Amino acid sequence: MIHLRWLALLSFLTVQGFCADAAVLLDKANALPLALDDAFEFRKIKTEVLDPDLAKPTQEKMLNFQRPFRYFGAVSGVERRARQGQYFTFFWRTKRDAALTVRFEYRQANLGSYVMAKEYFYDNAKGSVRTEFSVLGDDYVDDGRVTQWRALLIEEGKVVGLTQSFLWN
Repeated sequence: MIHLRWLALLSFLTVQGFCADAAVLLDKANALPLALDDAFEFRKIKTEVLDPDLAKPTQEKMLNFQRPFRYFGAVSGVERRARQGQYFTFFWRTKRDAALTVRFEYRQANLGSYVMAKEYFYDNAKGSVRTEFSVLGDDYVDDGRVTQWRALLIEEGKVVGLTQSFLWN
């Protein structure tokens, strides 16, 4: 009986840990009014590219760990291709309780100036939060690398926090 509980818990964690990106993909990224607020700020951005064509041998221990970590559990070539792409992790902070939407807008090499967008909604965000977005699998292989991006913190339809790549225009 105890073994069945552990097996059920392990299978649940495995399924939850390797689900596809749970962000909501938007049909169109609407322009929003800018109302920056000091109570909201992006603290750090981490980007990773997981592409065997771009991977070079390195002695850097972090990179040597991160690549197998992203591929963990992918046995077949199809599963490995599904995890190939770009990962963007945003660390942000809010000083007060707020219902926030974190939107990631980006352009890809093969799509030209077309803007794609993904969102996460936080019903009651407070303190330091980590949000990860990814462009993986066929989206990455067919449409190309992300060339420009920006991240927005949205409260009540207004942009209260903003960070962007150097190339975003």
